[in-house]
Amino acid sequence: MEDLPDLYAAHLLRDRRRSVHTVRAYRATAARLISFLGNHWGGGVDRAALSATTASDLRAFLAQRRGDGLSNASAARELSAARDFLGWANGEGGRPALKGPRVRKGVPRPIAPHEAIALAEEVAAGSRVDWVGKRDWALLLLLYGAGLRIGEALALTASVLPLGETITVTGKRDKMRIVPLLSQVRETIEAYVAAMPWPLARDTPLFLGLRGGPLAPGVVRASVRTARASLGLSDRTTPHALRHSFATHLLGRGADLRALQELLGHASLGSTQIYTAVDAAHLLDVYRGAHPRA
Repeated sequence: MEDLPDLYAAHLLRDRRRSVHTVRAYRATAARLISFLGNHWGGGVDRAALSATTASDLRAFLAQRRGDGLSNASAARELSAARDFLGWANGEGGRPALKGPRVRKGVPRPIAPHEAIALAEEVAAGSRVDWVGKRDWALLLLLYGAGLRIGEALALTASVLPLGETITVTGKRDKMRIVPLLSQVRETIEAYVAAMPWPLARDTPLFLGLRGGPLAPGVVRASVRTARASLGLSDRTTPHALRHSFATHLLGRGADLRALQELLGHASLGSTQIYTAVDAAHLLDVYRGAHPRA
């Protein structure tokens, strides 16, 4: 019998250029679905059997997963992955029509410019090694100053050196985009590179860990957690919040939505439009705080 989850994962990685994390999650859903259907139907599950999957079968699968404690958002993602797997296995006609749980779309929570700078300073100051402090300062300013995802920043190699007015970033599904680089951000990266004790070949990651290996995102997130606790900032203050802040502050200064879409590397304008809600929410907060009858 074909190992359908592995074949599906290879398809996602090779043909659709999904990220490693997405591939891992979708493969796990496919394996769970096959296991569930095998017990549910009492027999082996191959492509032919999958073609008979009904909305009722998927509903039963989701009910079991909800019993495992899945939230609405997680259940909706599980359903999306399951339907995508069935569509791959048997074509679009193999996707049973079933509405997922209603998920309330959250509005990104940006942090104020002075908080973004304070956070970067606190993380840098918390390092016992000078060059590591310079690295953290440069990395966090890059996230805020260029709107990069943390994975995109850590995927940069030394081939971007020497720095110019722009850098080329590889985003989701290997989509490349050109991002302007503020002089302040460029200078902090150059200071970090000058202070770093490890040699940088063109294919070496730009941001290195303490022992010269690739810098892990978990190390950055842990440093941010410690710094935000010291500063009394919200738990929502994460490396990704710096990207939200970049987008929100640009939009607040009159940036064009289409231009912002290009800067962020969003595949659709709909993903970028959530920041109009953020800006409106900020204006409402200002109004309520300033208007005498608010």
